[in-house]
Amino acid sequence: MSSLELGIIGNCSISALIDRKGDIVWWCLPRFDGDPVFSALLNSRQEGAREGVFAVELEGLTATDQEYVSSTGVLRTRLHSPAGSLEITDCAPRFFSRGRVFRPQTLVRRITPLSGTPRIRIRLRPRFGYGADAPHITYGSNHIRFVGQELTLRLNTDAPIDFLLEDTVFNLDGPLDFILGPDETLTSGVKETAREFEEQTIDYWRGWSRRLALPLDWQEAVIRAAITLKMCTYEQTGAIVAAMTTSIPEAPGSGRNWDYRYCWIRDAFFVVRALNSLASVGAMENYFHWLMNVVAAAGGEHLQPVYSVGLQSSLVENLVTSLPGYRGMGPVRRGNQAYEHFQHDVYGQVILGVSQAFFDTRLLMRPGEEDFKRLEQMGERAFALYDQPDAGIWEYRSRARIHTSSSLMCWAGCDRLAHIAAHLGIAPRAIYWRERADIIKQRILTEAWSEERKAFVESFGGSSMDASVLLMSEVGFIDPKDPRFVSTVEKVEATLGRGPHTMRYEAEDDFGRPETAFNICTFWRLDALARIGRIEEAREIFEAMLNSRNHLGLLSEDTDPATGELWGNFPQTYSMVGIINGAIRLSRPWDAVV
Repeated sequence: MSSLELGIIGNCSISALIDRKGDIVWWCLPRFDGDPVFSALLNSRQEGAREGVFAVELEGLTATDQEYVSSTGVLRTRLHSPAGSLEITDCAPRFFSRGRVFRPQTLVRRITPLSGTPRIRIRLRPRFGYGADAPHITYGSNHIRFVGQELTLRLNTDAPIDFLLEDTVFNLDGPLDFILGPDETLTSGVKETAREFEEQTIDYWRGWSRRLALPLDWQEAVIRAAITLKMCTYEQTGAIVAAMTTSIPEAPGSGRNWDYRYCWIRDAFFVVRALNSLASVGAMENYFHWLMNVVAAAGGEHLQPVYSVGLQSSLVENLVTSLPGYRGMGPVRRGNQAYEHFQHDVYGQVILGVSQAFFDTRLLMRPGEEDFKRLEQMGERAFALYDQPDAGIWEYRSRARIHTSSSLMCWAGCDRLAHIAAHLGIAPRAIYWRERADIIKQRILTEAWSEERKAFVESFGGSSMDASVLLMSEVGFIDPKDPRFVSTVEKVEATLGRGPHTMRYEAEDDFGRPETAFNICTFWRLDALARIGRIEEAREIFEAMLNSRNHLGLLSEDTDPATGELWGNFPQTYSMVGIINGAIRLSRPWDAVV
């Protein structure tokens, strides 16, 4: 049965998900939002046929263990049986070559016997057309080609080709190497190439990790979260996807199955800020360019909340009937209707997403007045729409309200424009944007406050609690010690808290009442608790969230507060951001020990 006990490998061009037995169950080409040539994660109907998978099946399997090579994105899986044990090493090559980053659409898999004489069967079953189409197969002495209508894959290997083609069980009496990617011949031997790709990829990730500005506590958790977020960046354009998967349900049989393989402006801002806090500014530079392309294309008009990694604006949502879904829980969706939504927080999120770039002297190409003027168009939209109904941060599909979180981010956009203008020495514009920010702030303080609930609520004049109001302090809108904010935190806990976990909101939505806790809301909660002085309680919740991660330190979107099982798309950048933010907020200072 499928589960989210998965690891991720990636190189900022492609990524793949690998289960505890070493099966590659998800890999999209030619990029994150492409055709899943390995789709077993959503194809439980084909469990017996083992389609859409790259599996190493050990005869008599009794146990498995799995871990990342320390501080890298290289994954090792060990399989054990009475006859012998073996190790699978997987990576997506990424390293510097000829003055640039080498990140091919390629997976490298190396199998090494560890003890005895393990007997294995290798099942290599790519599919095309979202699992609907079997490839045409051709082969030579050291390669197999999988030919589809729009894509051809080539496996270069030193394994016996006949054994692979015929699913033959054979003795693993020596190391085997597999390089799966574009239909290209190698310039050197398979073994030499695979070893070189693995070693240089390990060196790359260790070099990248050691430059991170880590907190004193929870360093391994932070490094794993940072590497995962880095893998979720699509370097060619600068986009950052919300997750690598589509249609993992938020709760069993809920129908809350969405395609998250796109770049939400809101989510990406939080990723950039988290990586910036660790002194990794590369993602910010790349995202700045992606975002300014979005701004230029909008021309001061409507901005979508989500775009493809290649800046395509149309993400038409449709159902994929060729895949039954995660554990058979369809539907499987491709595309996301959210691109049609009006979510007014997006204008503020654009400005938040690039504001640090105006102040950070480390950047090679720092933005200036012309970039500021383009951002002002987004500020004008924010001011015009901050008190207008929209779909909100949770993307309601059948209702519109003046959502507090949307108004809050519109305020944040105007506030940051005032700071940027002052930094650039444009005093009149600083005054202009400060006045607008103050107008929005007063409206929020007046109309989002519920005297009945003694809390800020989800919409102007509303009465329901929503975890997103906890962001008020995080974005600098209100002093965390303000009695109104303290009361709001207490009310959110009482209403939405489920032990250490936190629900998104209390009202029913398009699909009824949510059943699982939304992980980022829990991190917002512990951040708010820390800000108001309840540090030990925040630490307890943070430790509980670390214990909620899977065996490799990864989180999905949601957690069942009763069972602790992970649900929702995976790995969720929002959730991994929470790990970084929580560790930085709660860690002891370095001077506590040195």
